[in-house]
Amino acid sequence: MKSPKSFYAPLAIGAPQPYRDRPVALERMIHFVPPHIEKMRAKVPDLIDKVDVVLGNLEDAIPADAKIDARKGFIQLAADNDFKDTGLWTRVNCLNSPWFLDDILQIVPAVGDKLDVIMLPKVEGAWDIHYLDQLLAQLEAQAGLTKPIMIHAILETAEGVKNVEEIAAASPRMHGMSLGPADLAASRGMKTTRVGGGHPDYAVLSDEDGAAGRTAYQQDLWHYTVGKMVDACLSYGLKPFYGPFGDFSDSDACQSQFRNAFLMGCLGAWSLHPSQIDIAKTVFSPDPGEVAFAKKILDAMPDGTGAVMIDGKMQDDATWKQAKVIVDLARLVASKDKAMGDIYGL
Repeated sequence: MKSPKSFYAPLAIGAPQPYRDRPVALERMIHFVPPHIEKMRAKVPDLIDKVDVVLGNLEDAIPADAKIDARKGFIQLAADNDFKDTGLWTRVNCLNSPWFLDDILQIVPAVGDKLDVIMLPKVEGAWDIHYLDQLLAQLEAQAGLTKPIMIHAILETAEGVKNVEEIAAASPRMHGMSLGPADLAASRGMKTTRVGGGHPDYAVLSDEDGAAGRTAYQQDLWHYTVGKMVDACLSYGLKPFYGPFGDFSDSDACQSQFRNAFLMGCLGAWSLHPSQIDIAKTVFSPDPGEVAFAKKILDAMPDGTGAVMIDGKMQDDATWKQAKVIVDLARLVASKDKAMGDIYGL
């Protein structure tokens, strides 16, 4: 762990000053685009106004013989478009791959001024963040960039989950983390081939009830890991995200998984298919009824102290804090989505 004195110092002469207060941005969905496919790049101008983040994917789901084309396609995609207040991210290849170094060495000088976040796969410890942190600082200085590129870690190995707090504390460049359930399942030796979501065999049985028999209640395979990730992220001011949901045909299950993550503290999820954009937009925007009730609490307790009764329920400083979380998120949503702002009355 660096000393407080040097934690926020640039890691290269001429590199931009690291963020002390991380940028505030609405990131309900991180929408993945395969940049080696020309027709997908052609859809980006229309996509920019529909999503909160456009991510050019260079890693999993990109064939080995298309890796270089994906990198070139991302650079072209970034250069050709004005992303306005929509985030531009890329998921590079993992550190031990033959493509990672060229991903960074080519992308940062070419379009680093447009790039907000680099998503780093299979992060196992703070050492992975330290390596990319130093490399980015050197390239930013060389390219004359004026704002730092942030790092978003994917938790998809057992060692990464074990070291989640050290990863969160590794650098002021840290943006947040996403759960990567498929690779994590393999790393843990879990017996499932699903990409996220539940499993019908992961359940508890009710007590036997005579002729009624016993009912199985499906459980959430990812509850522990999401909770651990959320605690680590929020302890260090980072943003936690649910990752992919692989069954595009089951929108109800996708919505349920996203909803669980939202209630536990996640701020967004990955959208791998256009059908998941609106699911994420709906789920990770607070419910209008919740916002209306939260506003009542804040209005009744302007300074956040004391206790009041609202609709028959006692509210105090703890529920004031809960209400502020909801209203602050609603204001952020309203700043980008006028229709939702009108519904919220903000």
